[in-house]
Formats: sequence, C-alpha cells, structure tokens
Amino acid sequence: MTAVIAQAESSAMLLDVQAVAKMLGCSPRHVYRLSDAGRMPGPVKLGSLVRWSASAIREWIDAGCPSFRRKVTSNAE
Repeated sequence: MTAVIAQAESSAMLLDVQAVAKMLGCSPRHVYRLSDAGRMPGPVKLGSLVRWSASAIREWIDAGCPSFRRKVTSNAE
C-alpha cells in the first residue's frame, strides 16, 4: 500500500529549474533555453512559478531526450 502511495506521489511531483538542471547536468539557464526552443517537455506555470513534471522529465530522458518541436505545415499554394 505504501509503495503505491509513494509511486503516486513521485509521479505527481513537480520540479523547479534547479532540480531539472541537476538531473540534466547543465545550468538552469540552459534548461530554460531547451524549454523555450521546444527541445524538452514544456513547464507547468503556476502563477509566477515555473515547474516541470518529474515523470515527464524522466520519460523524456529515458527516451533519449528527443525534440518536442512540432512540425509546422504550411497551406500556402
């Protein structure tokens, strides 16, 4: 029972930029650059706070850190 609760708590955990930077082995500024460029999962904004889902970051790392950029298709003729 406690393992289920611990798993639910860890999957719902939100990380600040310092924690994400530590996981990635980079600077906090680089985390913002990656996020702004669409190269990592987007943050959750809570008022003025910026946080990332711990489970989304772990899944992204496990998948080899693929880009999150969306391909833009133009309808220009």
